[in-house]
Amino acid sequence: MIRKFMLLGAVVLSLATNAQDSKRGFYLKAGGSYFIQTVGTEFPVVSGLAATNESTLVTVSPGGVSSSLVSKESITGSFGEGSRTNLVAGFRFSERLGVEMGVHYYMGASRTMAERHVSIKTPVSSIGNFDAVVSGKIRALDLSPSVVLYLGEVGNFEPYTKVGVILPVFGDLTIKSSTKSTISSVYASNPAFSKYKNSERTDVVKPNPTLGFMASVGTSYKIAPKLSAYAEVEYRNFTVHGKTKETTEYVVEGVNQLSNLSYSESHTNYISQLNASSNNVETNPTGFDSSRPKDELSSYVGISGIGLSLGMRYNF
Repeated sequence: MIRKFMLLGAVVLSLATNAQDSKRGFYLKAGGSYFIQTVGTEFPVVSGLAATNESTLVTVSPGGVSSSLVSKESITGSFGEGSRTNLVAGFRFSERLGVEMGVHYYMGASRTMAERHVSIKTPVSSIGNFDAVVSGKIRALDLSPSVVLYLGEVGNFEPYTKVGVILPVFGDLTIKSSTKSTISSVYASNPAFSKYKNSERTDVVKPNPTLGFMASVGTSYKIAPKLSAYAEVEYRNFTVHGKTKETTEYVVEGVNQLSNLSYSESHTNYISQLNASSNNVETNPTGFDSSRPKDELSSYVGISGIGLSLGMRYNF
């Protein structure tokens, strides 16, 4: 009798071991995601404009030119909204535990960072309007090592959770600044309105190295012995500090003016503190060198979002 129980135990143990071993192995996942932003913060100063939406009324009268602020509101947000392409390699150690390494290419949606609206009038008629809009868009390539905890199969479904970190490999923030003027030509030569011009400017900000966090819940659905579909809801959060900025386009009234900018006007280094030795005209007016990049205070933008990922998984 004891021998029979020992034999039965050995058979059960062998079946359990084979079940564990059948889960062990490598797999690949490929798919796409779309994220919406979650936590919004106030955007940094860009192109000399604070992160606000302002409307101003300028009145021209025989007594001179006067201006009054009509409205003003803060602009907040993050660059967490956008689409992402995913390629993931994973290894499953057992029925419950595995690890993954993801490679992701992210294209963020364009976000408005500052707006200005100016209406110019005489007491009896309109002279014209001036509008300025600054928007930003992020692209990034990152790695995401993570630990996966499998929760057990239910039919063809197998839910799981995972947590990990985000390691950006490459990325930049492209800032587009556009101004449009409809001021009458009669007033365009007036020194009071000479600053209101049509222009297009593009600045590219390169980031400092950073580290982020991600967590997700998902499930796979077995289609064939080695092939499954998967769906995941993922939260990701990290912030990016600027390192350098370069102007790559500057057009005023249809004429390319990029070559007319000094090096300090088209290149910026971001630092944590401005002092008397910084290449900044405000803190070092006598030592400022326009042939070198201008030093400005470093700021950051958030890339936090929650998204849905869909794709296919192949087990080797």
